[in-house]
Amino acid sequence: MSEREILVVYDRQCPVCEAYCRMTRIRESVGELHLVDAREPSAVMDEITEQGLDIDQGMVVKVGDSVYYGAEAIHALALMSSRSGLFNRLSHWVFRSQTRARLLYPLLRAARNLLLKGLRRTKVNNLDLPANERF
Repeated sequence: MSEREILVVYDRQCPVCEAYCRMTRIRESVGELHLVDAREPSAVMDEITEQGLDIDQGMVVKVGDSVYYGAEAIHALALMSSRSGLFNRLSHWVFRSQTRARLLYPLLRAARNLLLKGLRRTKVNNLDLPANERF
């Protein structure tokens, strides 16, 4: 991975996560955004698992050697966003504050988990936790 690459690791089977990641635009001066499906084997997923980060509980943003998880990840993306388009401006305004990101992220994650339960999706379960296959 080059220093200008920004990896966003998320569950591609989540329609909300997929839409959010597809709509996010990163400023060219920051780097190039690469979306990584957490359900596919990859070196970055191995690294996330080694760090004990549960991808079912939060997305991951990796910039160089820095790893951001959950609320920190959405905050980092907001700071790097291009502000082009209504979605990116709104996302920047809401999540540029670490406090707002920390307060809102658990609510967004709970709504996501409820949606995935309704859609009968399985968890990624990258940490191989027992009895942790379903939302």
